Formats: sequence, structure tokens, C-alpha cells
Amino acid sequence: MALSVQERRLRIRKRIRKNISGTKDVPRMSIFRSNKQIYVQLIDDQAGVTLVSASSRNKEVAEKKGITKSEQAKLVGKLIAEKSISKGISTVVFDRGGYLYHGRVKQLAEGAREGGLKF
Repeated sequence: MALSVQERRLRIRKRIRKNISGTKDVPRMSIFRSNKQIYVQLIDDQAGVTLVSASSRNKEVAEKKGITKSEQAKLVGKLIAEKSISKGISTVVFDRGGYLYHGRVKQLAEGAREGGLKF
């Protein structure tokens, strides 16, 4: 029997997380994508703490009307880069969360790179 989309994503997510871990100096950039929103966190896995977070529900992004979800994702990427650089974080480990590197996930990554994050 074939895997459902959620089962497939969770299987890929576990495979990725075996090899990726974040530290205080180089946190893990974790992405969650729902049908309407996109969320991103910078996580220190050693301490189990979220250092910085941003989403498409943040005021800076949500108040922009008439933009596509991909454009929202790019703005969220720029926002997380801005917040993390203000906290002294310039390098991260990218965790796509089992999603394909395509569409909104790719736009978020490109926005973060444009904002100054390295990964």
C-alpha cells in the first residue's frame, strides 16, 4: 500500500533529522508549511530552545494584501534573517522539514539568503 503524503513527509523528516542538529552558534532553521501559512524557527537542539522565530502571521508580512503565498514566504525569509542577524546569528543549518525544496520552501530559503543568512 502506498504512503500518504503525511507519512511520506514524516519519513523524510526523520531521515533528515538523523544528520542535522543545531547548536547555539549554528542553529537549525526549521520550517513548517501549512496550507495557508509558513513558519520558521531557529532552534538550539543541544539546549532545546527556540532562539528566533518568524511566520507569515507576523504583522510585517500579514498586513501586506494581495501578495501570493510564495511572496509571503520570501518576506518571512528576509524577516528571519533580519531577526537572527540582530541576535548575532549569521550561519544556520537548513532543515526543510521533509518538504521538497520547491515553491514556498525555496522562496523562504532565497529570502533568508538575501537577508544575509549563510547555509
